[in-house]
Amino acid sequence: MPARSRHRPSLHSGSPTRAPPPPLEASLSREARRAPDSGSGSDADPEAGPGSAIRNKEITSPHGLAMATYGQNCARPMCIPPSYADLGKAARDIFNKGFGFGLVKLDVKTKSCSGVEFSTSGSSNTDTGKVTGTLETKYKWCEYGLTFTEKWNTDNTLGTEIAIEDQICQGLKLTFDTTFSPNTGKKSGKIKSSYKRECINLGCDVDFDFAGPAIHGSAVFGYEGWLAGYQMTFDSAKSKLTRNNFAVGYRTGDFQLHTNVNDGTEFGGSIYQKVCEDLDTSVNLAWTSGTNCTRFGIAAKYQLDPTASISAKVNNSSLIGVGYTQTLRPGVKLTLSALVDGKSINAGGHKLGLALELEA
Repeated sequence: MPARSRHRPSLHSGSPTRAPPPPLEASLSREARRAPDSGSGSDADPEAGPGSAIRNKEITSPHGLAMATYGQNCARPMCIPPSYADLGKAARDIFNKGFGFGLVKLDVKTKSCSGVEFSTSGSSNTDTGKVTGTLETKYKWCEYGLTFTEKWNTDNTLGTEIAIEDQICQGLKLTFDTTFSPNTGKKSGKIKSSYKRECINLGCDVDFDFAGPAIHGSAVFGYEGWLAGYQMTFDSAKSKLTRNNFAVGYRTGDFQLHTNVNDGTEFGGSIYQKVCEDLDTSVNLAWTSGTNCTRFGIAAKYQLDPTASISAKVNNSSLIGVGYTQTLRPGVKLTLSALVDGKSINAGGHKLGLALELEA
């Protein structure tokens, strides 16, 4: 039999004409529909969307690769240094978190359907028997970058805080904080401002007082892991600087070094090291000029499993602290801690602590 022609006969008389090419949108749609059945053996990305196959084909060529990675090469993550108060925070957290010596504490946090956050805290000192408590409500108006906070404590002090962030300009936060004590009639007000951008973090607070406002300023500069900071306080009533602090540090992903000088008389330093995924260690050193008193401490935190961790610390005064934290269930955390005086183990005076955190 003669071979059958592979071309279909034209439906119109005369010489056959070539059909016009399909629109670009239709080609993209057909390529996207054929991509899952291409038999390449790789799993299709369900979130790639129409046209993903065309994009994948384009990046195989040098021109397509350059166009696809152009925006990624230009984008660079911003490195914002911490505020002056947060310098060395990683090392301090190893010493402070997970311990509550001499206290029985309860913390409760919850959030309503309307977005209002409630947090309350109560603690009892086992030595003095004094009970203290705080209540805080917070509402965030994200559309305008506003945050409203109301505070109350057992000393019958009321506080109101209003903050606006990233509205006037990117990275700028303004806060107006007031407190009022009905028992004594004492009032106070403070305006806080902070501005953080790449390689810089600035802060300026003004405390209003009848004698004269006090101005607190700080600045931290960072470059390739190196940090340098300065903090000052100017008392307008006395017309002099009452605080003059310097700090220098270096930090990477798993290592942080921080040194500071306060008023030229107090010298301190701390080292934070993440030894492995489950073990964090910290060393703290402080010395005051004119005295022979040197303070030295070592602390560590080990994550036993995703729900439990143990913390331990010891200083040159032979005070040994141990803490155990257990997440009983999502939103329920229990912390047990003990402080032992190594110099007088048999004499007593040791302290125990219990803390329970609830969050819903």
